[in-house]
Amino acid sequence: MNYSQVTSCICIPKAILLQPKTNWTSSRSGNERSAGHWTHVPRNVNMEGLRSGYLFPEISIREHEHIQKNPNARLIRLGIGDTTQPIPDIITTAMAEHADALSTTRGYRGYGAEQGNMELRMAIAETLYRGTGVKGNEIFVSDGAQCDISRLQMLLGSSVKVAVQDPSFPAYIDTSVIVGQSGKLEEKTGKYSDIVYMNCGAENNFFPDLSTTPRTDVIFFCSPNNPTGSAASWKQLKQLVDFAKTNGSIIVYDSAYAAYISDESPRSIFEIPGAKEVAIEISSFSKFAGFTGVRLGWTVVPEELKYSNGFPVIEDFNRIVCTCFNGASNIVQAGGLACLSRDGYQAVCNVVDYYKENAKILVEAFASLGLKVYGGKNAPYVWVHFPGMSSWNVFNEILEKTHVVTVPGRGFGPGGEEYIRVSAFSHRENMMEASLRMKKLLR
Repeated sequence: MNYSQVTSCICIPKAILLQPKTNWTSSRSGNERSAGHWTHVPRNVNMEGLRSGYLFPEISIREHEHIQKNPNARLIRLGIGDTTQPIPDIITTAMAEHADALSTTRGYRGYGAEQGNMELRMAIAETLYRGTGVKGNEIFVSDGAQCDISRLQMLLGSSVKVAVQDPSFPAYIDTSVIVGQSGKLEEKTGKYSDIVYMNCGAENNFFPDLSTTPRTDVIFFCSPNNPTGSAASWKQLKQLVDFAKTNGSIIVYDSAYAAYISDESPRSIFEIPGAKEVAIEISSFSKFAGFTGVRLGWTVVPEELKYSNGFPVIEDFNRIVCTCFNGASNIVQAGGLACLSRDGYQAVCNVVDYYKENAKILVEAFASLGLKVYGGKNAPYVWVHFPGMSSWNVFNEILEKTHVVTVPGRGFGPGGEEYIRVSAFSHRENMMEASLRMKKLLR
């Protein structure tokens, strides 16, 4: 099937992000009553405001359904951004040794500091934030960036106004809904009424027009961006920092893919002068070191960052962490330290280079078909444009005809319509095979 044939059989984009399922509301009408005992505890109304399903579990459901219908197909997963290459043995050895030491009197350790092992916090500051002024005590080690997004939302509360890139990682919006910041979902547009959506598309080089962006309390910003793969330049981030400072806003900056940057784009918001007065940064070992299942991340909250009353944000975040978290696994933190050793850092960078080569293969494959392709240079994601087409239907067509799993761009917000995201996280032979299959389908 060629590109024009695909176009002719795909429907007009719909406003909703996911296919609707049962809508459980607070109503207790007889038609909605289910069998069994009901408590008298009302459902959290904010949960009722969420869309029917979170994007990535929805992808997994469709993947499972496809396998059930096609049990003999060789499925290639280029959808959910899960790493596939083994963790370098210098790192797993460090974790194994720490785990083994726990069986000895000398090596046993119980609870650690909720904020993380200070040796690891210092290593993160010295290795990844050198020259930025970030200090070890400003770094909070966690079980991953996504968990920290939720902790930050708890810190910020329900009364703040938030802005997000469009398209963007779904957790920013979903956590905003859960804590009560979002307002109502507008079915026609697929947007929540109280969230500001900053258009970040190819037409504006994936950076918002800040001259038309209204003031908000919080700005969620991811660079390199998931899903578009675009990395903001120093000049662009300087504009963002200045914008936040002028408006008295806080930037929540997600740098989870910083290790994939191949050009001069900043790897941290704190490379920008003045950022420590307006920004929090979250990051992760997941895509940098293959810790998607091991779980380790961190958040930087600068001492200079203060609320409107002058109270330091870091003190409140420390209280949140100490209340909601008992600290990352000491075994995993030993692995994190090994990642930041001289040999460990080189080893994980070699794995990152492997995925970057995979991304290059994907970019070349889609570009050879005459499609507009973005990303793949500074991120492990390739963002492919199918003009006039529903991204969910493109996703379904590719899955059904090639047995390759991608992600529909619409799942990342209204601005993702007409796009799919393709992940470079796979084995090389799968990447080559998937490229061949999609060339055959779309040629």
